[in-house]
Amino acid sequence: MNLEKLFVLLQHIVPQHAISRLAGAVANCRWDWLKTLFIHQFARIYQVNMAEAAEPDLDAYEHFNAFFTRALREDARPVVSGRNEIACPADGAISQIGTITDDRIFQAKGHNFGLVELLGGDAQRAEPFRNGSFATIYLSPRDYHRVHMPYKGTLTEMVYVPGKLFSVNDTTARLVPELFSRNERVVAIFDTSAGPMAMVLVGAMIVASVETVWAGLVAPAGRRLRSERYGKSAPTVTLDRGEEMGRFLLGSTVIVVFPKGMVDWNPELAAGDTTVLGTLLGKTRPASRKKKD
Repeated sequence: MNLEKLFVLLQHIVPQHAISRLAGAVANCRWDWLKTLFIHQFARIYQVNMAEAAEPDLDAYEHFNAFFTRALREDARPVVSGRNEIACPADGAISQIGTITDDRIFQAKGHNFGLVELLGGDAQRAEPFRNGSFATIYLSPRDYHRVHMPYKGTLTEMVYVPGKLFSVNDTTARLVPELFSRNERVVAIFDTSAGPMAMVLVGAMIVASVETVWAGLVAPAGRRLRSERYGKSAPTVTLDRGEEMGRFLLGSTVIVVFPKGMVDWNPELAAGDTTVLGTLLGKTRPASRKKKD
């Protein structure tokens, strides 16, 4: 057995949630000597660029999670401003980008996963996105770990989907079938001028939690699927392109999904390419072109 297969096998055996929650507790520890050790070692190993942080002093953070989810300077990530432009929602790398085949989304060579399962198991929720477009962006440990809006939208539904916590990286994408529809995740559906847009924040091993700006801590939230509607009985949540929408306390992956014929992805982007928050991910199509598709 090679090392990659052993790495995946161990993740099937270990108590994924217990390990991740323990990591979360340690990351929230305020013991000065411990949090200082973790923060300084992490910044050194991953060569974190603190010059772009709103607070560049490593010792100013109250615990590791505060450092990990640090804010950037206001001018650190200019956001595209063209009327139809879609902004990249996070720093990271393109895992995959393209079109959905019926209700199957490409994961890696030999693997894909179901759209319905990704969005929480509701076929009606998934139907608008059938044969649509998707972009999967992986956030590495060194990246900025807040997720921002690719396009202006009004929240209509948020779904917490319980699941596994496999690590998310190139190895697990190749060796764990339906990785992104198996892991714990938070699904946010927005109404936009280009139609509905889904943003899926996928948890992973050692990811202590997932937060949104409107609901705070969403995951972990037990082992029960939970859906909340917005815009009627709940307060209206409208976020502009480039506004923060959520964050990972220790990071993972965000998947952006649009309906068929609504967007054209940036042709310069392909699997493996580095992404920078706010840069051009794609463009929504003019109304006349949408009608022809």
